[in-house]
Formats: sequence, C-alpha cells, structure tokens
Amino acid sequence: MQLGVIGLGRMGRIVVDRSLDAGHDVVAFDLDAEATAAAAEAGAIPADSVADLADRLGEGKRIWLMVPAGDAVDATLEELDPHLDGGDVVVDGGNSHFGDSTRRADSCPAAYLDCGTSGGPASAEAGFSLMVGGPEWAYEELTPVFDAVATGPAGHDRMGPAGSGHYVKMVHNGVEYALMQAYGEGFELLHEGRYDLDLEAVARTWNNGAVIRSWLLELCEEAFREEGADLGDVADRVEGGSTGTWTVQEALEQEVPLPLVYTALSERFGSRAGEDGRFSRRLANRLRYGFGRHEVQRE
Repeated sequence: MQLGVIGLGRMGRIVVDRSLDAGHDVVAFDLDAEATAAAAEAGAIPADSVADLADRLGEGKRIWLMVPAGDAVDATLEELDPHLDGGDVVVDGGNSHFGDSTRRADSCPAAYLDCGTSGGPASAEAGFSLMVGGPEWAYEELTPVFDAVATGPAGHDRMGPAGSGHYVKMVHNGVEYALMQAYGEGFELLHEGRYDLDLEAVARTWNNGAVIRSWLLELCEEAFREEGADLGDVADRVEGGSTGTWTVQEALEQEVPLPLVYTALSERFGSRAGEDGRFSRRLANRLRYGFGRHEVQRE
C-alpha cells in the first residue's frame, strides 16, 4: 500500500519506519525539512508540501496525520481539502478531542478515521495499540497499515463510528493517570515507611508473577534503577493533563463517578501550584519519560 504521512516527529517517524519495514511505500512530509530528509534516508519518498504529498499519492489516497492536536490538525486538513474526495482515507493519529474528530469527520471530503494511539515512542520496536473510529470500509482498507504500525492484528480494532477511537483513547489516558497515581502512592509509602527498601528490587519482584505487574511497573523499576531509590533530583512537577481533564469533564456530563481519575488529575495540578513535594508525583513525572519520552522536570 502507498501511504502518505504528514508529521514526522517521534511518533510520526515510527509510523513511517514500521510501514516501510512491512513493505509499504511511504510518501512523507514535515514542516521541518530536516525531518523530511531523515525520513527519505530511511526509504520514504520526500514531499516538499502537503499539496505535493497529495499529488504524489494519486487516486485513492491513504494519508496518516501525526501532527499536534488542535489547530495544526485543522490547518493540515484545510490544505488537504481540495485534493481529497470520497474514495480517500485520512487517519488522525494524534490525541484529538473526540468532539473535534466528529466535527472533522462531518466536514472532511475523505473518509475520516480518528485513531487513538497508545504506547508512545518507547513502543517503536513493539508497535502501538490503536483505537480507531470511523467508517468500517475505511478501517478495513487501512488494516494492512494498522497491522504494521500496531503490535499486529491484535493491537488494533475499530471501536465504532467517528469520534469513538479518540473517545476510547481519552478514557485510556484517564485510567493511565489513576494507575500512575496508585503506583506512586504505594512506592511513596514504601519509601517513607519503616523499612529501608530497595525499590528497584520491589518493582522487579512485583513484575514477576504479582497481580499488579504491568509495563508501567516495569517503568517504575527502570526509574529506580536509573535515578536511585530516592529518585535523585526528579522534581515534584507532573506536566500534561488535557486528556485527563476531558475524561473528568465527560464523566461529569454522563454522571459517572471517577474518583480515582479525578484525584490523579488533581495531584497533577497540585504539583504545579508550589505545594510540598510528594514522592508519588515525582515518580509520575519520571514515568511520563518512560513511556512518552516527555522531558523529566528536575529540581
């Protein structure tokens, strides 16, 4: 399959590289000419603009957007609009709000797939988990690419109509917040408690057969191994929060109680308000680097 990829940051490059490795042809563009050149060195066909990318794809365009959520998505779609028709498919792989995805699906000339993407840059080798919303025929058309970009056929599925992919990813992120908070609080008690414990050893032991084993717990083990049991100079400041905020807002609208997600979100906001440092929030700060390669805030 021939695939166009617009946006060649860390996540976009993974889409390019995994698609190329699976034997697909890729046309790539980024506003950063160096990023486009780097993709070309990896085997992609470089485009010098959105219009050029669309022209190189010809009929039956299959285009994956991996640009920042918000205005950048709308601006890219506006540039693509005159080059698209009903036989084309556009995938939005960013962290867009599900309401924006529904709006874009209604106005886009092409079939629009909102694709929640989980795994972060750390999943470059293993592949992503992809939660896709939109027309079933368009999803099936892109299945060979989804197989390549995800962990395999089991790593992606169609969640439902337009907006559902990003809706599921939004709730996924709310769950992620709560899990990080739970691990953080547990390790905070171990750190402050009555025994002098090797927290890396605790995390490693839990990860081998314990009920609470997970990739996030593996990243806790990594954090203690690389930063030390006291997390060194990792600061009590946790960035991010948009998808968690959306999750809580949706819960309020649907009158569904989410006390754990709300508490985890509040802890993030508290970390930026100059409150006393908490070990749990410092660990959450470091975990965001582990899965997303977000910058570690340091004291």
